[in-house]
Amino acid sequence: MDRILPEALSVPIALAIEKVYAYGPMAEKTVVLVPSFVTSSVEGLAEAIGFDVETLSYTLGMFLCYPLGMIMASLPYGKMRHLFSFLLGAFLLQFTIGKQWIHHVIAVVISYTFMLILPPKVTKTVVPTFIMLYVTLGHLHRQFVNYLGWDLDFTGSHMVLAMKLYSLAYNLYDGDLIRLGKETRATTKCAHLAVTGVPGIIEFLGYTFNFSTILAGPAFEYKIYADACEGKNLFDDKGKPKGKIPSQVMPTLKPFLLSLVCLAAFVVGNAKFPLLDPTDPQNFTPVIITEEFLKKPWLDRYAYSWIALFFIRMKYYFAWKNAEGASNIWYAGFEGFDKDGKPKGWENSNNVDMLEFETAPNVKTLSAAWNKKTANWLGRYVYMRTGGSLVATYGLSAFWHGFYPGYYMFFLSVPLLTMCERLGRKKLSPRFSPKKWSLYGICTIVATSLIVEYIVIAFQLLAFDWAVEAWKSHYFFGHILCILFYGIVSQLPTPKTKGA
Repeated sequence: MDRILPEALSVPIALAIEKVYAYGPMAEKTVVLVPSFVTSSVEGLAEAIGFDVETLSYTLGMFLCYPLGMIMASLPYGKMRHLFSFLLGAFLLQFTIGKQWIHHVIAVVISYTFMLILPPKVTKTVVPTFIMLYVTLGHLHRQFVNYLGWDLDFTGSHMVLAMKLYSLAYNLYDGDLIRLGKETRATTKCAHLAVTGVPGIIEFLGYTFNFSTILAGPAFEYKIYADACEGKNLFDDKGKPKGKIPSQVMPTLKPFLLSLVCLAAFVVGNAKFPLLDPTDPQNFTPVIITEEFLKKPWLDRYAYSWIALFFIRMKYYFAWKNAEGASNIWYAGFEGFDKDGKPKGWENSNNVDMLEFETAPNVKTLSAAWNKKTANWLGRYVYMRTGGSLVATYGLSAFWHGFYPGYYMFFLSVPLLTMCERLGRKKLSPRFSPKKWSLYGICTIVATSLIVEYIVIAFQLLAFDWAVEAWKSHYFFGHILCILFYGIVSQLPTPKTKGA
């Protein structure tokens, strides 16, 4: 961080962090759920196979959710499930991030206290503000002590927790407005997720520590979690099935097997096509902007970057698909039945549509297919609550991700692509076949992929100088093409609609 902050700032920040670290031994004493022999065994295995302990612990934790999910499915509905969800979620946090799990405890306890003592109309402001401030401080701390590092810490699980607490605060507010008959437009749209009262402490802890979502999400709504724990997504008030209950075998097995494929693809592909320097990704120049690499023809360099980014996505696909299967095994991903008693599907736990994302013909489709539960959160509790403000929505999304310059370079570039997409939909799309796999559709898929892969390089490299150098190595073609496209296509006449 010394390369970013002057000494006058870095010294007092370091002293403040040191004071917080003084409480480390106290936090260490709270790690009581993981036996010492388990920790030593993981450390030995990590050394034997050449993995770092954090990554191995996280991966093992993800897979451990499956046997835990099987136990969860066999437990009686009610408090037993909530308690199991809490205790095993706490175990996974202690197993993966050790004493840093205490940040989760602190945030949960303070947020619950706010929900108990404050009215819903105040809670929906105080809780989101508090948890976003906590996430912000976590990101800033991470960037200060481990700038450009990818080590696992509490910020990942805290980002998931932030969505849960933020959402629940608004769920309580919506429930209160419905009770008073003062529904707003946003409240009406989210009425099916409204909560009429603060959950009990066991239920609240079960939701915020839920074992199958605590490491990688998805952060589904409290109502969805509670219905799965209490069997309301399967049975009516009299205990009778609402329809023919579908088997969870395939909804569990399919994402699980897919996650294995993605994990293997990431391990093999990332080793063969690294974006960052494998020996020291934190300090050495990224592979794609080294002098030797820049001597290669542009087409070769861009193809390499595209492939490298594709394999990086496999890491996210693995985590999300793995979590999806772990949630489906105890029916948390099941959406319930329609009015005719037919199963709706398993979308509650689906956080990414891989094929839809990889073949997206536009940014709108691409965004809807990626990190879907985060998009839902931003849409329901930021976009709709701020009168459709894109500034507030993108701004909160950026803060939630962190404060590396690369994030903001990416987020500030996306609107340019979105403007071109909207213009193309207005001026060009009516002239061609609407089918996705038509010649025009294929052209839009290729164009979207080429431009997005160029823009997202900044998101992965994080540092401003690295990102600029990478964009420069590609002659800023993504930005230039967008500007040219907008300037040229905007001059075309708008096709008349059939009804005009």
